[in-house]
Amino acid sequence: MDRRTFTTRLAATLALPLPLAAAPARRRPEAPARLRKGDTIGLITPASYLDDDGLERAVTQIESLGLLVKLGRYVRAERGFLAGTDAERLGDLHAMFGDPQVSAVWCARGGYGSGRLLPEVNFNLIRRNPKILIGYSDITALLNAITRETGMITYHGPVGSSEFTDFTERHLRMAIWEGEEWQPIVPAEGSGDPYIIHPGQASGALWGGNLSLLAAMVGTDFVPPVEGNLLFIEEVGEKPYRIDRMLTQLRQAWKLSSAAGIILGNFNDCEADAGDRSLTLKETLTDRLGDLGIPVAYGMPIGHVKDMCTLPVGGRATFDALDLKLTVQG
Repeated sequence: MDRRTFTTRLAATLALPLPLAAAPARRRPEAPARLRKGDTIGLITPASYLDDDGLERAVTQIESLGLLVKLGRYVRAERGFLAGTDAERLGDLHAMFGDPQVSAVWCARGGYGSGRLLPEVNFNLIRRNPKILIGYSDITALLNAITRETGMITYHGPVGSSEFTDFTERHLRMAIWEGEEWQPIVPAEGSGDPYIIHPGQASGALWGGNLSLLAAMVGTDFVPPVEGNLLFIEEVGEKPYRIDRMLTQLRQAWKLSSAAGIILGNFNDCEADAGDRSLTLKETLTDRLGDLGIPVAYGMPIGHVKDMCTLPVGGRATFDALDLKLTVQG
């Protein structure tokens, strides 16, 4: 795609629908329709600002999957560290879900800001127009809230500007592409040293995402239901004492021992600096999660890693912490 075509597309706009009152739903989450070649993707930035290079990379990568891209009206808006005002970012989310030409809503990047939108999200609109929503990191807030409130499975996977490695694309297609089937998810080769914190096998619905976002959601109406379910957690750029603080908050707020199991991704750049008075990351995770009496293991390909799997938030799965294998039923 040449720069002129990209610039022209960037100038396209979408109308904002008027917000409607939201009403919560409580039922077993269901998966929206899968994608087919030629489907249109609504690309939005519900959190942080995205530069031209990042947006062009997102458009090019999504188009390489055989999909069409429709840009949100405010996809390149900027307000400090945010991709526009809350109303603008929320308007793009609503517009894409309300647009019958759009088959899926893909977040172009994370960063910060999705949690600010939750009180005003039109869950009725989304419930009436179920379609794939995909992203990770800060998008954790939207994924868990929308699945909880609408009963629609959402997808914790690469944002549009992520690097689509062969591994990432293969696991993405397993999750959202028509005709593809789920295969067992195991740690990616060369991604670190996975380890078992507490052995065992457990089944349940998948909920979770970025640890910082999960901790920030404590005390809100949008926290994921932990009891009896599989909680997956990933993080990046946080030192062990901060990991300890956030896991301690979750332990005290959610009774983590009631979860069926905990699946840990690779916590990228989360070790202490040389000379710090600190536990290691492994010691911290074992200290905070090893006494829960439920299956827990570290090193799954989730979150801020080069080779990333896509997980259905609200979908059913079985986790074997001894063999480090996640089997998704969808």
